[in-house]
Amino acid sequence: MTLTIKNEGNVWTGIVAGRLDTVNAVVFEKEMKPLVENADKEIVLDCKELEYISSSGLRQLLTLRKAVDAKGGKMVILHINDELRNIFTITGFFALFDIRN
Repeated sequence: MTLTIKNEGNVWTGIVAGRLDTVNAVVFEKEMKPLVENADKEIVLDCKELEYISSSGLRQLLTLRKAVDAKGGKMVILHINDELRNIFTITGFFALFDIRN
C-alpha cells in the first residue's frame, strides 16, 4: 500500500494504491496525518489504484472522515472499483462518504 499526498491550495489529495489491509492500515494511519491536520480543507482520496480494503482500512477512512467533520472540511472519495463499491455498500460505508467516479 502506498499513500501519496499532494497539496494544491485548499485541496489535499491522497492517492491510495495497493491493498489497504490490516497490516497496511497501521502504515496508512501514520501516513495520512497531513490529511488529518488539514481536515478543515477539502480532502480528496483517489482510490483508482486501490485494489482491496479491509475493515481496518475502512476504520481509517472513518477516522479521517470524523476529523474532516469536526474541523468543518469536506471529504470526497474518487474512483473506487466495483469490488470496493460492493464492500462500501455491504458495510453501509457508501452512505457515509461522498463517493464519485
